[in-house]
Amino acid sequence: MVVVIDTLETRKTGRPRHPEKANRPDAPILRKPDWIRVRAPGSAVFRETTGIVREHGLVTVCEEAGCPNIGECWSKKHATFMIMGDTCTRACAFCNVRTGLPAALDPTEPEKVADATAKLGLEHVVVTSVDRDDLADGGARHFAETITAIRRASRATIEVLTPDFLRKDGALEVVVAARPDVFNHNLETVPSHYLTVRPGARYFASLRLLQQAKELDPSIFTKSGIMVGLGEERNEVLQLMDDLRAANVDFLTIGQYLQPTRKHHPVARFVTPDEFKAYETIAYAKGFLMVSSSPLTRSSHHAGEDFARLRAARANRLGA
Repeated sequence: MVVVIDTLETRKTGRPRHPEKANRPDAPILRKPDWIRVRAPGSAVFRETTGIVREHGLVTVCEEAGCPNIGECWSKKHATFMIMGDTCTRACAFCNVRTGLPAALDPTEPEKVADATAKLGLEHVVVTSVDRDDLADGGARHFAETITAIRRASRATIEVLTPDFLRKDGALEVVVAARPDVFNHNLETVPSHYLTVRPGARYFASLRLLQQAKELDPSIFTKSGIMVGLGEERNEVLQLMDDLRAANVDFLTIGQYLQPTRKHHPVARFVTPDEFKAYETIAYAKGFLMVSSSPLTRSSHHAGEDFARLRAARANRLGA
């Protein structure tokens, strides 16, 4: 589904969801191929998950980013919590999360996330956030408090998908000290596309963040993901794989970019399932412990099952 114009958002709040994109010319929208099809959500378990999220007043990246897998995941009571509000201080060309000046942090949010984790019966929970460049630590302490609260309330393993904490000295150390099981930070795209796709970030700063997380705690699993179909070349993707392996990243996800609205970056092409399979084969050959590469792969899609396989892959490698 594509939102053509954010008219409902404008009517409710008096401003568009993406004010920085409002005056951009409309980009063409390519027709989706047959291999990008998902079932509409609506099961009883989906509605139960929705109720628990609403009851706790929580935000999920599943909804805010318009994830195509929400029907499947929420029907299994799998939701990815997005902390620190629903408004991001960045304006990435691919992202559907609202942009602007965020509200103050909710000090009760860590406990709300922990309680929802317990009520959903999650064995593996993924916590992500908007970028909070307005905060001195980029929200690192809030991440740590959320991890600690989940540990008290549940036996779930914890995966964090963090922003880049650009120019926030000491922020990464705070998050890693809270001992998440998986530290994830997405590169999103190849370096040649950062200026147009991810202008507020820096490729090598993101790469270094992943490397430092592993240096701070060698036992932690590190993970990163990219989108394809933005106009990147195959050799650029292969070089990115080498960069991630040089940073000792364990897990790589690769998925198809889907354009949220006509104001967002256009889809250059739809990468075929065979090409995704080839990327997976190459990535494993380069030494990744775990690779998920398919048109509908997203960072937290099947995260629990993938974490179990990731642990098994490490155990097998260490025992070899």
